[in-house]
Amino acid sequence: MRTAYGLAALAGLATGRPLPERMKLEARAVAIVDQDTGFTFSETQAAATLSSNIVYRIATPANVPANQPYDVVVQVIAPNSLGWVGLAWGGSMIRNPLTVAYPNGQTPTVSSRWATGHSTPAAYSGATYTALNTGNKSNSTHWQYTVKCTGCTIYTGSSGATRIDPVSTKRLGFACATGKVSNPSSTTSTIPVHDVYSYITHDFSAGANPNFAALLQRNGVSGGGTDTGNATQV
Repeated sequence: MRTAYGLAALAGLATGRPLPERMKLEARAVAIVDQDTGFTFSETQAAATLSSNIVYRIATPANVPANQPYDVVVQVIAPNSLGWVGLAWGGSMIRNPLTVAYPNGQTPTVSSRWATGHSTPAAYSGATYTALNTGNKSNSTHWQYTVKCTGCTIYTGSSGATRIDPVSTKRLGFACATGKVSNPSSTTSTIPVHDVYSYITHDFSAGANPNFAALLQRNGVSGGGTDTGNATQV
């Protein structure tokens, strides 16, 4: 299934009725065409509260060579009630790239983090984020960011070198909190303890884009190819 909608269409999630349990908890293999950026995203929704969801979207290049790293474009839409949201690429808090973001006016701050224990994650240089020219905004109900990530899909964790298969369905971890960060303009700001931590099952294959590099250029970002390297595929 392929649909197209943006931030405004999600405004009702913040104050509407709770979504049915199946929409909160089941994996969703939905392809979303983002009208702002032109990317096709694979979308999964995660319950943040009884009446609102976080929308996680991931776009990948099509036909990534076997065992090679690849960039992704990440788009997240969160209700204004949340002070920060996070995504754990290895499915847990510890020893995998953590994408943490928090509202900061019209341009949310996206922070690269890594945790070695159940404590505040530290800054992580192994994954870098580049904001697209479009797709970063906020309104009266939601805030949204759209970034390219280099290093989210390949990393060295507890089990050694790991690569996320771009045509797989993968369990990811997510977390969020209503507490606000102390300095929202800083990528190293202290993060309040999460109120919610759970999992989503994300279908990476639904977000494949044959014109991935061209779409990045259209949105003011260079790169988007693959690099050489070997890793355990998950």
